[in-house]
Amino acid sequence: MKLSKLEKNIFYILLTAFSLYFLLPFVWMILTALKSEAEAYTFPPKFFPSVWHFDNFKAAWNSQPFGTYLANSLIVAVLTTIGQIVSCSMVAYGFARFNFKGKKVLFTLLLCTMMLPWDVTAIPLYMEFKIFGWINTLKPLIVPAFFGSAYYIFLLHQSLTSIPRDFEEAAKIDGANEFQVFTRIFLPIMRPVLNLIGVLNIITVWNDYLGPLVFLNDRSKYTLALGLAAFKGVHTQQIVPTMAITVVMVIPPLIAFGFAQKYIIEGMSGAIKE
Repeated sequence: MKLSKLEKNIFYILLTAFSLYFLLPFVWMILTALKSEAEAYTFPPKFFPSVWHFDNFKAAWNSQPFGTYLANSLIVAVLTTIGQIVSCSMVAYGFARFNFKGKKVLFTLLLCTMMLPWDVTAIPLYMEFKIFGWINTLKPLIVPAFFGSAYYIFLLHQSLTSIPRDFEEAAKIDGANEFQVFTRIFLPIMRPVLNLIGVLNIITVWNDYLGPLVFLNDRSKYTLALGLAAFKGVHTQQIVPTMAITVVMVIPPLIAFGFAQKYIIEGMSGAIKE
């Protein structure tokens, strides 16, 4: 159905209004981080600060070892992303391109694991990692990623099932083995979905609070999300430092999403294609 010019203008105005509505809390957070502590509690509240206190970010950052927290978060985000991409692509390729006994049953069991909330598995995982001696290290946050994620495997599986068999048959006629078919033919085809998985994993890991809370005890091992929660506990009555650190924390996911938005759309369209 073709819209008239007036209908399009109304549609754009509504979209702009909704965008401003959802952006307002983020803008308020940034402006609050730039106010003085007294001005943040002024009533009625002022939207813009009288004096822009950019030094609030430096003071809040230096109040705790946020540099260490940031380094830990980057290590976990990068290594888990590598683990998810490697493991999920291989598992999805096996389910999508090979026929073996019990394939449907195993894939169904894999999908059923998505219905299990993380809270149910937290205690068994803690007991397992304690036996391994991994508690209070970053290993419990990193190693499971190298065993794949059911949701990411499902996305890749849906993308791979839509590819004709002619691709791999032609490669095998030219003398390629299974590993070469996977790395040279299918990995480039899966690139949009792999980009999507990478971005989703980075955002998920970056904002993860429960995992670090359960497995980490030493502050030197804290991730940025856990460090921010501890920071809020210390500065319960100080809203400006809390807002300043929160602004810093949300910047990397926003940058990742902004650069990868095109790949996210391509990945989602490729994953749901029949």
